[in-house]
Amino acid sequence: MGLFITVHLDNTKCPSGCKKCVTICPVDIFQMKSGKVFSDEMAEDECTLCDLCLEVCPIDNIEIQKHY
Repeated sequence: MGLFITVHLDNTKCPSGCKKCVTICPVDIFQMKSGKVFSDEMAEDECTLCDLCLEVCPIDNIEIQKHY
């Protein structure tokens, strides 16, 4: 969990093979592990709040929470 920002996503709901958030994130917060998408908790504070991941997610599965 980031100190200032937390990125939530339920990778069990992601469509098979979808990695749109991984591809579009300019600061590499999302990673693929064993065919599933995860947010890199150590990188969450690098989020620029550009909302590109929110725009490309086909199922609105990403939530960005600011702690400030």
